Amino acid sequence: MVQDSAASFFKAVKNDQALQQNFKAITDPSTFVEMAGQRGYSFTVEELEAAISKLSPEEMAAVINPGVGPRRHILPR
Repeated sequence: MVQDSAASFFKAVKNDQALQQNFKAITDPSTFVEMAGQRGYSFTVEELEAAISKLSPEEMAAVINPGVGPRRHILPR
């Protein structure tokens, strides 16, 4: 249930430019969790890492670098 909170937080960040800017420079997971808690999301660093491990490469790219999709090759390698 708490992992759902982390997942819903990722969706909120993906869809909100202000959240993206606030969280862009954070490198410490505990600071990330603390700031998410200030916005009403409740999860631990371990639960955050579990939620991150479940993201597809496309979802991760959307959270980390929104607006830039994964690279696609015209011809498969």
